[in-house]
Amino acid sequence: MPLTTPRRSALSEQVISELRNQISSGEWPVGSRIPTEPELVEQLGVARNTVREAVRALAHNGLLDIRQGSGTYVVATSELAGVMQRRFADASPRHIAELRATLESSAAKLAAERRTERDLRQLDTLLARREKAWASGDAEAFVAADTTLHLAVVAASHNDVMTAMYADLGEVLRDWLREDVGQELTPEAHMDHSRLVEAIRARDAEAAAAEAASYPYRCRPEHLAADA
Repeated sequence: MPLTTPRRSALSEQVISELRNQISSGEWPVGSRIPTEPELVEQLGVARNTVREAVRALAHNGLLDIRQGSGTYVVATSELAGVMQRRFADASPRHIAELRATLESSAAKLAAERRTERDLRQLDTLLARREKAWASGDAEAFVAADTTLHLAVVAASHNDVMTAMYADLGEVLRDWLREDVGQELTPEAHMDHSRLVEAIRARDAEAAAAEAASYPYRCRPEHLAADA
């Protein structure tokens, strides 16, 4: 629906909000190219300068990357996610692994205690999607499916603060996993996540926590040993 308002500044903020919603909702996933400037002008019913201003604002905040001659791409799902990705771009892989283990272990324990039947259906669906991605041999598809499953486990904790924090760290963790898995899927990169889902289903909080905590240390241990 075209956006209208008599004040230019308010209109710019409205367009920024609309574009941000497209990103945060997953309509424009990380790594995707957003519609061109003329397409956005037509979709939103606003002037080219207003669209350009909104895109530049989101690029400045770290959500978008404007690549001359190629287009504009989504690089983070929120301003904080963009900050996190830049802040920890050069962080030690071991420290990222330890952070992931700590967050996911706590979340898995809470998920086992609080999960709903809806949560279990979601976890089953995402687990199957992860295995399908692995079988396809597409490393990027596997990374996306794996990180989505882990986010669902955290969401099943029903701790909104923890879930939001984990989502904001999503690209940091995705980059770590992408590096760890490599461009080709190899047997040592595969980890069975069915035990985690079953522990959550059985409401076995200790087993779920232990299983989640162990995952980062099963991926290419030489990557972690390098900076030990």
